[in-house]
Amino acid sequence: MTTRSTRRLATSLLTVSLIALGVPACGDDAEGDVPEKDAGVSAAIDSKAANLRVDLNLLLGEHLIFAAKATGAAVGGRTSEYEAYGALLNKNGTDLGAAVKAAFNADAETEFNRIWSAHNGFFVDYTTGVATDDEEKSAKAVKDLTETYVPDFAEFLNGATGLPMAALEKLITDHVLQTKAIVDAQAEEDWDATYKAIKTGFDHMAMMADPLAEAIADKQASKFPGDGETKAVDFRVALNRLLQEHLYVATFATGAALGGRTGELAEAGDALTANGLAIGSALGDLYNDDAETEFNRIWSAHNGFFVDYTTGVATDDSEKSEKAVTDLTETYVPDFAEFLNGATDVAEKTLSDLIGEHVLQTKAVVDAQGAEAPKWTDVAAADREAAQHMKMLGDPLSAAIVKKVPAKF
Repeated sequence: MTTRSTRRLATSLLTVSLIALGVPACGDDAEGDVPEKDAGVSAAIDSKAANLRVDLNLLLGEHLIFAAKATGAAVGGRTSEYEAYGALLNKNGTDLGAAVKAAFNADAETEFNRIWSAHNGFFVDYTTGVATDDEEKSAKAVKDLTETYVPDFAEFLNGATGLPMAALEKLITDHVLQTKAIVDAQAEEDWDATYKAIKTGFDHMAMMADPLAEAIADKQASKFPGDGETKAVDFRVALNRLLQEHLYVATFATGAALGGRTGELAEAGDALTANGLAIGSALGDLYNDDAETEFNRIWSAHNGFFVDYTTGVATDDSEKSEKAVTDLTETYVPDFAEFLNGATDVAEKTLSDLIGEHVLQTKAVVDAQGAEAPKWTDVAAADREAAQHMKMLGDPLSAAIVKKVPAKF
């Protein structure tokens, strides 16, 4: 284990917003010849160590989101929705276990799955206790989480990575308390607190994923060669996380809209706006204010088009929903592809295909949510598929931006 790994875990100060990646602000336009692709640029962002870091961030971010979607449905009495997202939460856990096996061995996977499954169960118990006003049940679940799960998982991670027990226990305890805060806020229908807690918990996942990925790559260097800690990889991770967050917050919002939960919709909408502004600010830092302004115009419009589509579905206004699809496919897709082409030099056709797929997949989630009798297993599957597609945007865009403005990385 490197000193850098220990310092990162102990301080837990990794910034997960693109705005604070350590990239200096740019006052000049990013113009000029695009540098030829070379081994240095590729190695700076693409390696097995970098892939490990990206994938672990996305899996842990997904865990937090699925937990919040499941608990929100549970305390809201939406049983089928809760069961569907609970099943996805379990699938996410086995995917994490498979990653542990790939990094270490089958015994490590088995032990991880035992501990992780137990912690999911403890949160089910806590949520059930809150939903039924069973204080004894919820208190026991907190005890199980803090006195069984936290030390067990910290001991497992310490043995696997060599990271310090005290720092691991602090990070895992923070995750427990942050997830508890989400459930408590959902039960109170305090939607402002709910979405602040979801944001805090989601961002905290990177504070776990990054030091773990670094320590695993250090310990298993033959499996994960390369440098996963460059500024370019920081950018790749953060862009992928922001795009993942965008999709899931969007589907929180559309689900609330179609479910008639207007208070929740307002706060989810604010969270969606904040996410878009974070991406726009990052582009302003990397390019210039004009790039930020243009991104914000296009991105805000596309959010608005999806609001129109969701409203049309909710009110059975086919004319409104059809116009929204036209706006998305004939205005947003070409506008955004043209903007990104100028910023990255990725072919407009490639970009149009990727952006168009994002539109169709998000539409599929809304359609499933808005069905007369929603089949929640289909909703949840479409939700995950759409979010995982965001990496197909995030990875090529981050690589192309690093190539376009290498001096920033």
